[in-house]
Amino acid sequence: MKPFLLGVLGGMGPLATVDFMAKLLAATPATRDQQQIPVVAWNVPQIADRQKALAGLGPSPLPQLLNGIEKLNAAGASHIAIPCNTAHHWYDALSRASDAPILHIVEATLERVAERAPTRVGVIATHGTLAAGWFQQGLERLNVTPVLPTEQELESWFVPGCYAVKRGALREGGELLSLQAQALVERGAETLILACTEVPVALDAIDSPFLAHAIDPAQALAERCSALWQKYR
Repeated sequence: MKPFLLGVLGGMGPLATVDFMAKLLAATPATRDQQQIPVVAWNVPQIADRQKALAGLGPSPLPQLLNGIEKLNAAGASHIAIPCNTAHHWYDALSRASDAPILHIVEATLERVAERAPTRVGVIATHGTLAAGWFQQGLERLNVTPVLPTEQELESWFVPGCYAVKRGALREGGELLSLQAQALVERGAETLILACTEVPVALDAIDSPFLAHAIDPAQALAERCSALWQKYR
């Protein structure tokens, strides 16, 4: 059996990757360094903007994503995680190019939803992730009603909140994204899926109460990685 080595295709954005790495440590029961997950991370942020690419306003990030996958495979990764929801638009192409299996962030998240068994779940995500419908389709398979942002909410709160995080204005991003969370809760969402890796970082920066009722896909992905590691130890 190939030695376990988790490859992390990051840089989208770099803060979200560092946050994911911290979640990996927290999700892994360990009493000494040697029991933690062995990881090689490709945290290179010079990847074309995923949101702009899917909106037809910029180049595709696929060549740079494929380059990262190639580097992680060359480093000996046995499994690969991508702590970016929108980047999963290119999941199939990346999987075909990778010798190591790529874990899917949506599948990991839906497992957490099934455990909670809510009836209505709000999804905070980019235009691209929402347009792809991964979370909506998965929720409907679980007989859960998705509650989605309106176009006006995305333009007024989500997009500027997301880009505030990318420029380091975490509190500004948190205040904007909390408005999005509040709107979904007011429309009946019992649980929120924070389906953009900038969102948990921003809400944490303002100690948002919405975190207590949310599922963080990056956390779910980290827990799946940890579970795999436990099997190899």
